[in-house]
Amino acid sequence: MGYYMRSLIILFTIFLVFAIQNSASAHSGGTDASGGHKCSDTSKAKGLCTGYHSHNGGSDSSGSSSESTSTSSTSSSQSNDKDCTDFASYDEMISYWNAKGYTKDYDPERLDGWGNVVDDGIPCEAPSGYDTTKINGSPAQIAQNEQVSGEEAGYPKGLEDGYANKEENATSNEDSANYRNGYEQGYKEGQSKLNAEKEAAEKAGYEGGLKESKLTIPAAYNNHSALKASFESGYDRAIEEVTQEREEKYAKQGYEDGKNDKANPPSVEEENYRKAYETGFGKGQKELKDSYIEKGFNDAFTMLKYKTPGFKAEKYNQWYKEGFESLTEVLDIQETAYQSGLSGEALAIPEEYVASEEVFTHHYEIGATEYDEIKQKETTRNSVGIGAIILAWLGRRFYVAKKMVA
Repeated sequence: MGYYMRSLIILFTIFLVFAIQNSASAHSGGTDASGGHKCSDTSKAKGLCTGYHSHNGGSDSSGSSSESTSTSSTSSSQSNDKDCTDFASYDEMISYWNAKGYTKDYDPERLDGWGNVVDDGIPCEAPSGYDTTKINGSPAQIAQNEQVSGEEAGYPKGLEDGYANKEENATSNEDSANYRNGYEQGYKEGQSKLNAEKEAAEKAGYEGGLKESKLTIPAAYNNHSALKASFESGYDRAIEEVTQEREEKYAKQGYEDGKNDKANPPSVEEENYRKAYETGFGKGQKELKDSYIEKGFNDAFTMLKYKTPGFKAEKYNQWYKEGFESLTEVLDIQETAYQSGLSGEALAIPEEYVASEEVFTHHYEIGATEYDEIKQKETTRNSVGIGAIILAWLGRRFYVAKKMVA
């Protein structure tokens, strides 16, 4: 073999080695001159891609020569360079991406850049409707993390303000919308927690008021103005109920003592309880008095003349007489009966006066007696008048006769 032939073989060998190395640095699988290839039917069926897959992004040449050298070196150092078509499903590929810690800015295997958009932080080509927040370093995940971070920053402040019962304040222009959302959520939960504890404090205060007459606020409630107020409200409600119950008890006791006309006031310091007894006693005394007045009132219908009943207490006799003399209806009965007798009518007791027959009859007889006396006087006057007339006539006749004789 001549020198020329040996040189030609050496040059061909060097060119072949160079071509193989260049192809290996681009991808372990078949790629074209642009560093990519079309998506296979198998990859399409798996939902891994729908079109052309580029490993160099088509625009990597805009970087500096040092970056290109570094990237090429990194790529060539990969012992197992993956392609989107190497995965059974898109979720498997995402698990691989996340496990490797790959992002838009760190993608040594060039998985990003598959499809129409290159280097968007979405490896290969995500199926329609896929939740890209699950992809490490994706725009959706970054936005979600920012939202969570903002809400986590605003939440504790809102929780603190809500529980402290402060006025809600998350409208600062310096705060992000995520911060305000977190604040508002925390504020609502703080208010909810506060309301639950206020209810518990009110109940505890009420139960304490039923047992103790002296207010003692537990430290758990005393250091929070809203909880303290709730405890006091429950305590006051219980004290009011206890007070009302005891007042009613003493008023009832006083009422019974008043009806029995036997005063026995309670030996208590509270003036309101003494007044409750006195009020009840006065009510009982009034009912007792009314019972004697009613008795005198009813007896006046049947008695012709008042008679002292002779009760053991003089005030009972006075109450009875007051009732007896207060009956104006008896006077009407007396007057009606008297006028009936005075007019000469026959005795006829009206139905409404049947219960007072004795009184009606008595006064009718008085009227009838006067009627008889009047009639008798009229008869006497008439008799005297006629006799005088007869005497006068006889005297005249005697005078005339005497004149004639003379």
